Amino acid sequence: MIGRISTFRVAALLCAAICTTAAVAAAADSVTGEAQYRQRCASCHDRGGERIPPKDALNGMTPARILRTLDMGAMMSIAYPMNRNERESVAAYLGKATADPAPPPEAFCKDRTIKLNDSAKFIWNGWSPKSDNARYVPAELAGLTLAQAGKLKLKWAFGFEGDVTAFSQPTVFDGHVFVGSAGGAIHALRADSGCIEWTFQATGPVRTAIAIAPVGNQHALVFSDLTGWVYSLEAETGKLRWKKKVEEHEATRLTGGALIHDGIAYIPAASWEETRALNPDYPCCTFRGSITAVRVRDGSVVWKSYVIPAAPKQTRTRADGKPAFGPSGAGVWSTPTLDLKRRLLYVTTGDSYSSPAAETSDAILALDLRAGRIVWARQTTPGDAWTSGCSADSRNASCPQEEGPDFDFGSSAILVKTAQGRDLVLAGQKSGVVYAIDPDKKGEIVWQARVGKGGTIGGVQWGMASDGQNLYASVSDAVFTKSLNGLDPNQGGGLTALRIADGSRIWHKDPAPCGDRANCSPAQSAALTAIPGVVFSPSMDGHLRAYSTEEGKILWDFDTVRDYQSVNGVKAKGGSMDGPGPVIVNGMLFVNSGYSRFGGIRGNALLAFAPAE
Repeated sequence: MIGRISTFRVAALLCAAICTTAAVAAAADSVTGEAQYRQRCASCHDRGGERIPPKDALNGMTPARILRTLDMGAMMSIAYPMNRNERESVAAYLGKATADPAPPPEAFCKDRTIKLNDSAKFIWNGWSPKSDNARYVPAELAGLTLAQAGKLKLKWAFGFEGDVTAFSQPTVFDGHVFVGSAGGAIHALRADSGCIEWTFQATGPVRTAIAIAPVGNQHALVFSDLTGWVYSLEAETGKLRWKKKVEEHEATRLTGGALIHDGIAYIPAASWEETRALNPDYPCCTFRGSITAVRVRDGSVVWKSYVIPAAPKQTRTRADGKPAFGPSGAGVWSTPTLDLKRRLLYVTTGDSYSSPAAETSDAILALDLRAGRIVWARQTTPGDAWTSGCSADSRNASCPQEEGPDFDFGSSAILVKTAQGRDLVLAGQKSGVVYAIDPDKKGEIVWQARVGKGGTIGGVQWGMASDGQNLYASVSDAVFTKSLNGLDPNQGGGLTALRIADGSRIWHKDPAPCGDRANCSPAQSAALTAIPGVVFSPSMDGHLRAYSTEEGKILWDFDTVRDYQSVNGVKAKGGSMDGPGPVIVNGMLFVNSGYSRFGGIRGNALLAFAPAE
């Protein structure tokens, strides 16, 4: 999925060539942090430079901050080939054994009591307001009208300490905001003011939306991190209820939010393994995407289903004499979609990592809700196997024979009903094509429509929206250029409205130009959100725009790339916008700003808007 290509040459300024070609260490638990540093980092950081902090500067940082930099910061692309133990060991070796500073006392609410009412009207719980994943907010929930959408003003800003990316979608429940961060901090905030009610520190970066469910007289939060851990917290206090791994593979990466129904949380799993393959010595590949059903009350597993049923095994010997493994890949990057009428979960999958490509990769799958059995699969791009080792400038022996085209499904499927009463499942792909399939005919394709050019970082990325009549699809179509050492400021983006009944185009809106803004791309890869008459689209150029659903006219445009005086006293800055989309509840809009991947504009801000009075 997005972010796996080897052309992350922004990090070349930090000696990426040296670090990414380092040999795989011996067993991680037998390699010290000092050895990791000398092998991967010393050639740059022992010298230092204008943009390379010397070792003594690293010694002044906390291990947590160094680990954040490796996980989701400036050194992210360099750390792709490193496993978790290697990252933690080098962070512990370099950093001081002290904790990051706590928020100042004035950042906390005077009254930190949280009481959640399950019958409350104003709730956005998880990836979408409803389990159909349409990302549509009806008028009574939105509390925001077409006329007010053009009058939104910033109400408050919150800063994520030490982060350069803000990519976790907030959840809003009865006046409280629950949101994760790239640094792994979970915050409970008051929606009206942004003051802190409690904080919790996860093991790794948290990208997923948070799902909430009642447990007895209290409520449980369920979310995952990018190192493979799944958590449940007590929503009222932030106390840890349970923590477990649903996948044992070292490269597990959990980006899709949990779907909760009837006390069961359905957890999707994807992987970093494609980027591990940047290292030519990596034994590629053995990860398989999966869905795991766990009980919210205690984390116990109800069932587990791999989207590639066959377990990986050695399939051949590579040209360099090392073994190759398969089948692998087909990560599940997004939240599953619930169909109670048919008792099914709809799951979209990524590409394969190994030859031959699995028949369940680049596909929409229907899983039996009770047992996880795959009921049917509709593959749209056969023969798609790819790793980061396949890039033209760094192809290595781990690249499978197919060499792409890397056309994942990264966004959730949407379940809709046409005006004629027909149910359809809609899915947008990195190929730039949107599909409508029939859930009653084993995923038979009803129509398909092209909305973008597509590509490795192109097409539909993280989420479309539908108001029940139309489907709104934005595309990335970003182009990475070596000459600019980043994304092309003149290529990418676009928003299209289609009729859900037949896929015909209603309107198309070209992207806004970047102008002379540095690190800018017009790509619109972030998820969309719709309310009656309006669809909101964040962009990699840092703008959040509201479009009329009738003709695509821009109604409101807010440039988030600026410094903010945050309510928690942290230096907050907006940047590129990618991943999750806006959350709209009770007359307020919440969105994160800052996305440093691909050379995007760094940022660490959660922004809250409301109509001007």
